[in-house]
Amino acid sequence: MAKTGTTTQGLRAAIERSGYYPALVAEAVEAAVGGEPVASYLVHQETTFDANEVRRHVTVLVLTGARFIVSHTDEQAADDTSPSPYATTSTESVKLARISSVVLSRVVANPESYKPGTLPREVVLTIGWGAVSRLDLEPAACGDPNCEADHGYTGSSTADDLSLRVSEAGDGPETVRQTLAFAQALSEATADH
Repeated sequence: MAKTGTTTQGLRAAIERSGYYPALVAEAVEAAVGGEPVASYLVHQETTFDANEVRRHVTVLVLTGARFIVSHTDEQAADDTSPSPYATTSTESVKLARISSVVLSRVVANPESYKPGTLPREVVLTIGWGAVSRLDLEPAACGDPNCEADHGYTGSSTADDLSLRVSEAGDGPETVRQTLAFAQALSEATADH
């Protein structure tokens, strides 16, 4: 379930509609936003399967005039550290000038007959600001197939601070639209900084 919009009251209502620990999520997000006006937001709840457990997770993305705020809340079952179930919520506030990339990947069915404005089947929003990078390494080689020398490693570093996937089948067409709208608002805001 995802909700998007442009007001603080709308943000609070979207968090409450998600039904996922709304008081906890709203308090954390509102504290991070402070008194800044909300330019755009996206509330996305997902359910994941971890071995024999079903876990819920909510991500709230908020765009203000100067910052991008991301909040994650996860629930945990009772374990060795806690005799009762618990939830963990965290927020990160990033100055818009620090956002280095906003990547929106679209998956469309039947691309040969694609018409502008057709809703993608799935979108993946990836936002990078330098907090987390993924390093992919592989052995380097030369052009000689008989060479046995060690040429070290080669690889790439990819900013991968946040990746959010939504699909029409799993989340509904409105969620895909809302993710596209938030991605556009964030991309435009980072262009201004």
